[in-house]
Formats: sequence, C-alpha cells, structure tokens
Amino acid sequence: MKSIDEILAKSPDNGHVSLLEHSLHTRWAIEVFAKRTDFPFDTEIALKGATLHDLGKAHKYFQNRMNKTVDGSLSNRRTKFIHRHELSSLAFLPAFPRWEWDTLIEMVVAHHKSIIDDPRRRGILDIVPGDRHWLDNHLQDWEEWSQYGILILNRFGYPCSGIDREEARQALLYTVEYCESQTFGWSVWRGLLMAADHFASAFSSSTQKELESIFEVPDLSGYFRTERINPLYPLSLIGVDNKRPHTLVVASTGAGKTDFLLKRCKGRIFYTLPFQASINAMWERLKATIPNKDIRLLHATSKIVVGENMEERMLQPLIGSSIKVLTPHQLSSIIFGTFGFESIILDIKGCDIILDEIHTYSDYSQAMVLEIVKALLRFECRIHIGTATMPSALYKQLLEILGGKKNVYEVKLPDEILDTFDRHQIFKLDSEDNVSPILANAFKEKEKVLVIYNTVNKAQAAFKEFRKEFPDIPMMLIHSRFKRSDRVKLEKLLKEEFNGDGKEHRNGKCPCLVVSTQVVEVSLDISFDRMITQCAPLDSLIQRFGRINRKRVAVNHRVYRPIHVISPEGNVLPYKMELLKRSFDQLPDNGDILQERCLQEKIDNVYRSVDTKEIDIHLAVKDGDFSLINLTSRTEAVLLKALEIESATCILSADRDNYITATWEERINMEIPVNWKTISRYRNKYEQLQDIGANPFVVPMSQAEYEIFGLQLVEHDKFI
Repeated sequence: MKSIDEILAKSPDNGHVSLLEHSLHTRWAIEVFAKRTDFPFDTEIALKGATLHDLGKAHKYFQNRMNKTVDGSLSNRRTKFIHRHELSSLAFLPAFPRWEWDTLIEMVVAHHKSIIDDPRRRGILDIVPGDRHWLDNHLQDWEEWSQYGILILNRFGYPCSGIDREEARQALLYTVEYCESQTFGWSVWRGLLMAADHFASAFSSSTQKELESIFEVPDLSGYFRTERINPLYPLSLIGVDNKRPHTLVVASTGAGKTDFLLKRCKGRIFYTLPFQASINAMWERLKATIPNKDIRLLHATSKIVVGENMEERMLQPLIGSSIKVLTPHQLSSIIFGTFGFESIILDIKGCDIILDEIHTYSDYSQAMVLEIVKALLRFECRIHIGTATMPSALYKQLLEILGGKKNVYEVKLPDEILDTFDRHQIFKLDSEDNVSPILANAFKEKEKVLVIYNTVNKAQAAFKEFRKEFPDIPMMLIHSRFKRSDRVKLEKLLKEEFNGDGKEHRNGKCPCLVVSTQVVEVSLDISFDRMITQCAPLDSLIQRFGRINRKRVAVNHRVYRPIHVISPEGNVLPYKMELLKRSFDQLPDNGDILQERCLQEKIDNVYRSVDTKEIDIHLAVKDGDFSLINLTSRTEAVLLKALEIESATCILSADRDNYITATWEERINMEIPVNWKTISRYRNKYEQLQDIGANPFVVPMSQAEYEIFGLQLVEHDKFI
C-alpha cells in the first residue's frame, strides 16, 4: 500500500499536489467563502463537501493517469470507459449522515461537468444510459483504493472505518436518482464548491496567504479628501450621501464621473467598462489610488497585463476581490447560465456594480446589459450607471428597471456647467480626399493628430498611404487585430510616446500621427491636438471627440481644437447608413463649436427609439424564472452567437508550430482575436487547427508586415 502522500490530485507536470494537500487547501478556501459571502451557508456541511469532492481521484484509473502508466485491466478492456472522479467521490457518501447527502451531491456531482448535456457527454446522466458498466467501472478495485479516501476522511475528523462495495453502489444509485429528479433552478452549493476548488487549485502552496485579503471592502477614503474637490470636475462638488441605493449619472467626459460613482459604493465593487484598453487603464488608476491590494481585472488578456507575479495572475478570475474591473460579458454568465455562473452569483451578491459608458452597447449587447441589470437587482446589488451620452428612451428604460425615482439618485449637470465643457470645433469633410492636406498643415504646426476609421482594413490601408506620404513623421497604428500580448504593448506606447495635446514631448514639441479604430473611443486617457474621423453614430463620435483637447482648463484659458468628420459614403459597415446620415446632420460645421448643452437633444434626434434586440431565447433566467435544469450549464457558444463578439482566433503562420506545442498561457500571447463574421469569409482560404487551443485560423503573413500593420486578412493566393 502506498503512503497517503503518494496519492495525487495533480500530476508531476501540473504541480505534483497530493490529494490530501489539495483537500486541505479546498477546505481552507471553502470555510472562508462560506463565512464571508452573502449567503447563509452551513460551514460544517461546506467543509464536508470540500473533503469529499475529489476523493474519487484515489481511483486506480485516475492515479495511473497522474503517473502516466497504463492499467490494462481497465482501459484496455473497455475502450469507451469514461471515469469521472467526482462520481467515484460520491461513493463515499455513506461516511456522512443521510440528511446531508442531497447538499453534498449538489456540491460534488457537477463541479466539473453539467449533470446532463455536457458537450463531451461526460455528465452523470450522459454516462449512465450509455454505459451499463458505469457502476463497476467507477468502483473498480474499490476495496483497495477506497482505503485512501477513508484515511483522508479520518484525517479531517470524520470517523469512518470503511464502506463496503454495496453501500458505495447504493450511494451512486441514489446520486443518479437525485440528479434525475432535478427541475429548473440553480445551486448555490455548486457555486461554493467550484469557487473553493478553483481557488485551491490556483495557489497550491499559498492558499492561506491569498485568503487573508479576499472579500475586503475597498478603502475609498482617498476619494473624499478635500484636495479632490475641484470646480474643473463639477461632480466633485455634488454630495454622494443620498439614501437611494442606485445611481444614474449623465455628465460630460472629464466631469469626474469615476470619483463620483466610486464614492457612491458601500461594499465590494465590480467596475464594468466596454473595452480592454479602458479596463486596463482603469485598473492601473484604481491600483494607484486605493490601498487595498486585491484589485483585479478580468478580460481575455488579463494575465498578460498583470505581469510576471504568478500568484497575482492566477487570482484575477477568482471570487472575493475588493474591486474587479471587467466587461459586462464576464457578468453575462448570470443571465446566460454558462459554466461557473453560480460562483459569479456567489461573488456579486450584495455588491456595488458600476456600469460605466453604458451607452456604448448596441443591439444584442445593450439588451444583454439590461438583462444583467435585472439579474443584479435579484441578487441585492446596488447599481451605479455613468455615461456621457444616453438616449432619453434608454435612460427611461433603465430608470424603470431600477425602481424609479424613489430608488435612483439622478445626477445631471446644469446647462451653465455644460457650457464650460465646450472645447471642440467641428468641420465636415465631403470626402477622404481632403485628409492629406489637413495632415500636411497639421504637421507643419507640429500637432499631434489622431485619425480614426471604422474598420481595421480601412485603418491599415490608410496607414500604408500615410507612411509613404509622410515618411518623416512618427506614427503608429492600433486596432484589435494584434496579438493579445502586443495590444498591451501598443496601448502603453500610445499613452507614453504619442499622447500629448501638443505639449513639450521629449526633445521638444513634435508632431505625430496615430491611426486607429474604435479601440480608442472609451475611457482611454489620451489627448491629441486634432482629429480626423470617419462618421460614426453620434454617441460614438462624442466618445471619439473626448480624445481631443481632453484636459479641461479654466474658462479664461480655454482652447478650442479642430475635429474633421468625413461624410458617410459607400460601404459604411459595421454601421447603418441611415444612422450615420442622421448623426452627420446633427453636427455643426465650418469650425462652429459643438455645444455640450445641446448634445442630449442631438442624441435624441438620432436615436428616436432604443433598439434592443430580443435575446430571450438565449437567457437562462427571465423575469426571475430559470430555464436551466439545476446542476447544468449552457455552452459558451450560445453566448458568443448571441453577442456577435470577437469569437474566433487567428495566429500567424510563423507561430503555427510553436502554438501546437505551447502551454495555454503561451498560446494566449500568440492569439489574435477576430469577429467570426469577418473570418468566415476566409475560412476556406486558411488552415484551421482542430482540437488545439482556441482552434485558430493560420494566416500566412510575414512577421515584419505584421509588426507594422497587424493581422491582414486577404485572399490566400496573394501570398503565393
């Protein structure tokens, strides 16, 4: 018989963690979570679930996998045998009182897989009908390996001298019966175990240390200091102690929305923004101003942005942060029911949720955000919404969802304050032919210029021409089709090397050019002297304008900066021509000032109604009722389809071989996200790796070209 310390929960290649050690760490985590979350858990039952959940890993089949040996008596006898360690774990149920079994089953049986309709058909109710030997397989050599499970139970204070095979068999049959009896709903116990298991798995040896600072309410005292009160930020002059739980703030860019929204928070905070660049910037800002160490960010490249500290990188997606900065897509699990949604509910209940720049979402995404707001209210969250522009129809809809004026603290700036934000002169351009002369004059004046296009292809094509035309001008191109790791570097370069507002820069005042897409629209703290932009929906244009002359000054020192908007013509995708024409018509011309006090009227003229597409078919919860069977989840594909977000991945042909053999984290650094609709036009032209990482499309593009222009999607034969 092996020593109990030789029974592994993780292989030598994956940390070499013993089952006993992992069980201990999971117990530490679940005890903290059960006590500090906003749900009334029985801590003792929680600890039992943590002890039980992985005992099935003592099974000989699992241990052979960990040690990379072959069990001929089992694996070769039945080639279709599927061993789920969580099912073997539940054979130890007789060690606990019968009245606790249902709760323990909810914690253990689906902590890796849905009980049914798992994509790989490995849930308990997927396995049972298809394998008449499933009981024997999961209890194979029970008398031998169950001793290790008994020893672990005893070690944690649960007296058990042994469980005979028939008792174990009956426990598994009862588990099947319980799972078959499930109706619509969700299990907070499943969420608790998953959260604890993921936490313990992430840190292995430092679990206790990392648990010390989780679930701390952030220290926001710095935002209440008198030195942060400044007439240049008018929201800093408005009190935040209104008793109504929710907040709706409509105020110009630079009015101090972030401070105001944070000061309205009472508990832990989830801060949502629409784009990765703005999330990264906000995360850096909060880390610099709030003393709590547990401030996290969450998006596709979070681990790249965080840096080399492994513990900090592993912490980002886990529950219990003081503040987490993320996109609403990371919260969408609570309405779509994707895997792990129970843990997210566990995390957010009773917290403050800041939804910043909410107006930037459209169609499916906006409908998703509205449904998220409804769900958050069910979990007793306080909702704080901030925006620079919002159609009145959307505002009324949000106000109604939040419970009306009696529940919502509404803040809008008066006209005399809005007038102090006027700082942009608008010029309309008939065509793109006028762009080059404008740039030439701007560079003579040593201006820093930002040019924004609506598509990546258009930005790439224009950048090529500008390089030829202005070879001596420092310039950069930024858009979404760069490797995830390179996007982080480009954002840093943009802020540190090209940002400026015409001020002294390095060796003096120097001109530069940044060509971009919508990635610079929201919450990125950059400022330029002049902008040239394709026409976009008016709310998007207003966001873009915020990157010009961003730093507000006293009225007597005010400077107006020019913005040139190109008339919509030809193919205007991804937007609709009718929307762009209405937006273009609302703009002043000939250098006239865009007046902040008139923006609301202009927005309402463009958006006469709010088009929130129905997403009911994709929802797991609607009006408080769940359409999911308890202990199940939906696949991520449903979410991606509903939102039409960047759901596909590309890699360069030069990275192909390395990608195949790379680790998960190494692969992230090579991946270039693209919209599925975009890549679908080329899917028959490019090789797609199957069952490897994110199943990326392999694009034959040189590294040198990529470093300048980013990923270029063109017909395959152009590379021949």
